Amino acid sequence: MRPQGQLAAFSRHLTDVGLYVEAQASPGLAPTQLILVQAVDWSRLGIAARAWGCRWVAGWGEDMGETIRVNTCFEKAGAYLVARTAVPRAKPVLWSHIDSYPGADRPERHIRDMLGVVFSGHPDKRRWTRHQAWKDSEFPLRRDFPAAGRPQAQTPADHQYNFLLAQGSGVYEIPVGPVHAGIIEPGHFRFQAVGETVLRLEERLGYTHKGIEKIAEGRDADGLARLAGRVSGDSTVAHAWAACMAMEKAAGLEVPPRAIWLRALMCERERVANHVGDIGAMLNDIAFAFGFYQFARLREEWQRVSRAAFGHRFMMDCIVPGGVAVNLDQHFIAAMRDEARTLRKQIGKLMAIINDLPSVADRVRGTGILKPEYAQALGCMGYVGRASGMNFDVRRDAPYSPYDKLTVKVPQHHYGDVNARARTRLEEITASFDLIEGLLVGLPAGPIRVTWKPPVAGTEGLGLIEGWRGEILSFVRFDADGRIARFFPRDPSWTTWPALELLIHDNIVPDFPVCNKSVNGSYSGHDL
Repeated sequence: MRPQGQLAAFSRHLTDVGLYVEAQASPGLAPTQLILVQAVDWSRLGIAARAWGCRWVAGWGEDMGETIRVNTCFEKAGAYLVARTAVPRAKPVLWSHIDSYPGADRPERHIRDMLGVVFSGHPDKRRWTRHQAWKDSEFPLRRDFPAAGRPQAQTPADHQYNFLLAQGSGVYEIPVGPVHAGIIEPGHFRFQAVGETVLRLEERLGYTHKGIEKIAEGRDADGLARLAGRVSGDSTVAHAWAACMAMEKAAGLEVPPRAIWLRALMCERERVANHVGDIGAMLNDIAFAFGFYQFARLREEWQRVSRAAFGHRFMMDCIVPGGVAVNLDQHFIAAMRDEARTLRKQIGKLMAIINDLPSVADRVRGTGILKPEYAQALGCMGYVGRASGMNFDVRRDAPYSPYDKLTVKVPQHHYGDVNARARTRLEEITASFDLIEGLLVGLPAGPIRVTWKPPVAGTEGLGLIEGWRGEILSFVRFDADGRIARFFPRDPSWTTWPALELLIHDNIVPDFPVCNKSVNGSYSGHDL
């Protein structure tokens, strides 16, 4: 069934189960369907969506003055639907979707912490975002809260956070972080173990909360694109593209074909760089230093070409509203094609060595298994979901230009272990090489940017991009003078961090680093 047919069938399903829904036109969200739902029917909406086989994609809120607006995005077979309701600002209470969608857990807690919406039926009342940086009666995404906050002389320690405990003889606790030995971002991991076997893992994130949603308010389009590129630095291309796509849809702006193809080229280069680097890091976590050094070398060489071609190793600030900031010189086309062919051969030679080592296989096969039913319940996307049987890719299943003109190969595995996630990454690299070849061969001529035209106040847009970690969603709404009233970026890490807690069960403590790296959730992408 085509996406529009899916949306029409789902709307009929909601009506059949007794929900009153009202379809609303919002050109900037197209082809996503927008429906209005009464607050009293919010729980039944979740139940009906789950029964229809929809995936819970994201949830976000907005302070509209007298009311708090809550949005939830669902997806099925490439068709997206945004359901919207409103609750009084004075008493914002809404029923939770967690019974139908476990993946709604932390996003709902984030909405509660930032906007004060109380989700009835949600089992976890603990604060999730930024811990004790503001009072319980303060909600930073409400209009009356200043962007600079009301900082205290010293933020109180979060010592009253009650971690869940495993009970029994021989059970002991291992606290790890938030400060780590390596040069990584802060996150706390609380293990309950017997001997070397992990019984439970609970994460505590939010230490790198940057106030992205708050400081986006009042920015112009160029300023928002720069901010989006810093949601998660290793996904700067994908996040900037998603934000620009949302703004361009809101403004009804037609981006030049050459700019769109260059965006895709950058995004595929970003995908290759991160997968190559992470495969090396996974080998480092099982003490295979040779593989780590070689893959790190290959990533460095790849990123140096990105810098030469686009002016930045990570291609930061290269995607701008209306197009791209830098063109691609003709001589780089042949150079990049040769580079992709060379890297393909070098990776093949390295994997021939690695696959022949029993010590490597012993550490990754059967380690950190994420069961397919868990991946489905959490809505895991990207290589984490695809390694556990989830067969979805925005580029193929909800295609946007230029991927609607290209063949996107999407690998899928079912074992769900570290080895499956590594194999998925390797196959995604190969698929990206093919896409890069097609993008370079078919790169259109013409301009790379059009003049930005601010949309009218109240206009909104939704961008959906397949980043290297998976599906990225960006929502924007404009205020007067073309300024941003609301920006919400959803990184795939919101779905994969909870998966790490599940897949580590019954593994040994020394296998946590390689399990963690095989998932590689972004702290920054999560800690908005």
